[in-house]
Amino acid sequence: MGRIKRLKELTIKDNFMFGAVMMDEDNCKGLLERVLEIPIERVEVSKEKSIVYHPEYKGVRLDVYAKDTKQTRYNVEMQVKKKSALGKRSRYYQSQMDMEMLLAGEEYTELPNTYVIFICDFDPFGEEKYRYTFQVSCKESSKVDLEDGRKIVFLSTYGKNESEVPKELVTFLKYVKEDLEGSEKEFHDSYVEQLQKFVRKVKENREMEERLMVFEEMLKEEYAAGQIEERKEILLLFLQNLGTVPEALCSQIQNQQDLEVLKQWTQLAFQSKSVEEFSAKIKA
Repeated sequence: MGRIKRLKELTIKDNFMFGAVMMDEDNCKGLLERVLEIPIERVEVSKEKSIVYHPEYKGVRLDVYAKDTKQTRYNVEMQVKKKSALGKRSRYYQSQMDMEMLLAGEEYTELPNTYVIFICDFDPFGEEKYRYTFQVSCKESSKVDLEDGRKIVFLSTYGKNESEVPKELVTFLKYVKEDLEGSEKEFHDSYVEQLQKFVRKVKENREMEERLMVFEEMLKEEYAAGQIEERKEILLLFLQNLGTVPEALCSQIQNQQDLEVLKQWTQLAFQSKSVEEFSAKIKA
């Protein structure tokens, strides 16, 4: 993990700031209208699904979840680093929205429309587009529409097709792309000005400074937990190449939560010629 930023150093592309800004329903509504080019009467942002407003939330959510008066669901996430499997990530978000509604008693025939939106500070597909929109289509006939109500939108701050998308969306993406100093300049856009004012308001709030500290601490814990699970997987895969791993040894490795111990065990595994030799070494 990189150096932890202070609240005053954040821009809207930082996940914590993006979450804080989009918890305001006017800000969220304005974004959705620019991205989707549809009028939205009102949106309700789910604060229960936001780490920004719920420090006790078990696990760090980096996305914003909202619904409108037509019950359409929106999931929005800021992405500043290109990751593999963004398509699978979008599929996961949509399945989560569907599952939550089905568990709440919705019939599948009544499932509302859903939008998953990624705002990327990079070009996810390398086609220099500001916006990439995906929905299920029929390979054999363009006249056939599945009408499953799902859409996925990827926005890119590195687009070059300004004539193909609304000026207001391009201006917003240029604002997102800027660094700390650049994000304060004049963009001649009322919505961006609204966001700039809100960012300043967040930075003046001492309670938000405390919440940022909790947020960063939880991110560190999740990062460490991820390293632990990855180390266990590497260790078990290596041991399986040496022979059959007894259930007791497998459980011992799975129950180990100290990263340094797992690193030592991995080194011992690399030095062992059999599972039995490794098992004897960690007992010594």
